[in-house]
Amino acid sequence: MTIPSNTTTADTATIAVNEPASKKQKLEETKNQFVQLNELTTIVADTGDIEAIAKFKPQDATTNPSLIYKAAIMPAYSDLVDSALEYGKGDIETVMDQLAVTFGEKITKIVPGYVSTEVDARLSFDTEATIAKARKIIALYKEKGIDKSRILVKIAATWEGIKAAEILEKEGIACNLTLIFSKAQAIACAEANCTLISPFVGRIMDWYKKKEGVDGYEPSNDPGVKSVSAIYNYYKKFGYKTIVMGASFRNKGEVLELAGCDRLTISPGLLEQLTNSTDDVVQKLDSSKSNDEDIEKITMNEKTFRWMMNEDAMATEKLAEGIRNFTKDIISLEKIVSEKMSK
Repeated sequence: MTIPSNTTTADTATIAVNEPASKKQKLEETKNQFVQLNELTTIVADTGDIEAIAKFKPQDATTNPSLIYKAAIMPAYSDLVDSALEYGKGDIETVMDQLAVTFGEKITKIVPGYVSTEVDARLSFDTEATIAKARKIIALYKEKGIDKSRILVKIAATWEGIKAAEILEKEGIACNLTLIFSKAQAIACAEANCTLISPFVGRIMDWYKKKEGVDGYEPSNDPGVKSVSAIYNYYKKFGYKTIVMGASFRNKGEVLELAGCDRLTISPGLLEQLTNSTDDVVQKLDSSKSNDEDIEKITMNEKTFRWMMNEDAMATEKLAEGIRNFTKDIISLEKIVSEKMSK
């Protein structure tokens, strides 16, 4: 697996510090939280809005059907939709694939690292169809002169999706396994040699807030933060190379509580908040300390995976919900595309 090198990119503010008359006046540089966090963690933009990505200049960018749908209905990107329509020549599936890749192509011109493009969520329980779709996505990028080393194919972390990723990784197609809500999913992905996983933070918190009837949690006690931290420490303790990229943040506190994680994919709104603050960012996750954690190694196979998921109501419900919601947005986007095709 080739992992693009980290790059620190953001503006820093400078302030004048008044010194006693006997000393020379000097300028001290104050780093905003975006800069501080990026020194500990690779920052990824979680959006399909190309202008927002250009503003923050992150290392990588992730998209999903929901983000592409939101971007595609923005007037600023109507030309990308029209381009995909022309390419597809009336075939809705081809238009949809081309639309995702067209957005991805634009993003590769802004970020130096990976761009994630998602497989149709309706294929989440079909290993062979997922493999075929991933290969098609990579082929479409190749037509545009973009090497597969720049692309992460996003796949829902069902057992079938993980098995598809295992085969794709052996072909040199890097995969981002998404909708991760449990250690079972994370371990299965690591043992399949997936390049990267996206464990979700905010959606886990949402589930526990509803279950426990609370308004929220302190960041250090956030169930989503705890889940990602446990996965990170498991990977580091047992030497797995799969990248852990925390995702789905509801607030800045969740982001900062995972400072030190391999990667964090963050929405433009939260990136803006980080840029506008100069409060100190403290490293929370440290791979050098993972060996000290008392963690049991789990031997993963299909039976163990399915049983652990069965015993985890939150992970089972949120994985299914995530697939349904991505599917809903795919269908909504298909409706828009179909209407344009009929004109």
